[in-house]
Amino acid sequence: MANTDFPAEIRSIRATFAAIEEVSDVDQIKADIAVLSEEAGAPDLWDDPASAQIVTSKLSYRQSELDRLTKLHTRIDDLEVLVELAELEDDKDTLAEADKELLAIRKSLDDLEIVTLLNGEFDARGAVVTIRSGAGGVDAADFAEMLLRMYLRWAEKRGYSATVMDTSYAEEAGLKSATFEIDAPYAFGILSVEAGTHRLVRISPFDNQGRRQTSFAAVEVIPLIEQTDSIEIPESEIKVDVFRSSGPGGQSVNTTDSAVRMTHIPTGIVVSMQNEKSQIQNRAAALRVLQSRILLQKKAEQDAQKKELAGDVKASWGDQMRSYVLNPYQMVKDLRTEHEVGNTAAVLDGEIDDFIDAGIRWRATQRRPSK
Repeated sequence: MANTDFPAEIRSIRATFAAIEEVSDVDQIKADIAVLSEEAGAPDLWDDPASAQIVTSKLSYRQSELDRLTKLHTRIDDLEVLVELAELEDDKDTLAEADKELLAIRKSLDDLEIVTLLNGEFDARGAVVTIRSGAGGVDAADFAEMLLRMYLRWAEKRGYSATVMDTSYAEEAGLKSATFEIDAPYAFGILSVEAGTHRLVRISPFDNQGRRQTSFAAVEVIPLIEQTDSIEIPESEIKVDVFRSSGPGGQSVNTTDSAVRMTHIPTGIVVSMQNEKSQIQNRAAALRVLQSRILLQKKAEQDAQKKELAGDVKASWGDQMRSYVLNPYQMVKDLRTEHEVGNTAAVLDGEIDDFIDAGIRWRATQRRPSK
């Protein structure tokens, strides 16, 4: 076992934890819990179930924030006591245990630090993710399906609930597009760094001459709409088309025309939903996603106006934000953060946390005002 300078390490993690506590604003968390607890205890709380759900969800989240900070503080204190006892008794096994706990605490601090960087207006919300195949023909459609699997596996590993809301299959293989929802705290803030154009380079399994093919897929991430957002869309601005859901190869899935395509006439935004069992459910899901996209568009317009007033700010989310190279070598590389991994199979199986963390840190540097 390497000789660890525990006093120096503990001072370091205490300093990091103190900085996280300051950014997290523990006093504000406690004040919010007090207010929300009072609201949650009101006798008429559940007279309005939608409002009650919002209050209880916010209370639960703020309490979990405080618990996470409190438990980590206790772990650091316990580690210090453990080291003191082990060194007093020259207990190498306990020192080895302390070394492992030190690494675990550092990982928890890293995770907590990432959360403190998720301070955008919608970062705390759930996410709706749409993947669309781009240039590259059938390989691009197959790549879109690979990305869908990657994100669903990532959600599964994190214990997040992911619901596929719409799938449009390509004729030969893969997907033209797919939309899924992740209703988990900070899912939007976390996944929004995945938005952009993804590029795949490989020997095409669909080319009988075994040539290398480059294909593209676009990932869009929008925040999940909340009932408090009040995004009202007049019926006159919405065009609704009903059609029959389709599966791979265009085969009929439903015996009734339950799928819904909703178009927002002023903006041209189109949303399709077909994975719910009834037309009513698909219509409600489509409206919710349409509201989310309009909400995000309004925010983007406001941000564009601010950027125009502030001058040019370099923060590109353009083409080829990440490359997945499977041939002639194995490498997944994020072109914004320079983070790269050689184990492409693991990445495509959902192990993308390092890419996401690097992306969140990169975005934080882009958001800082230039001096």
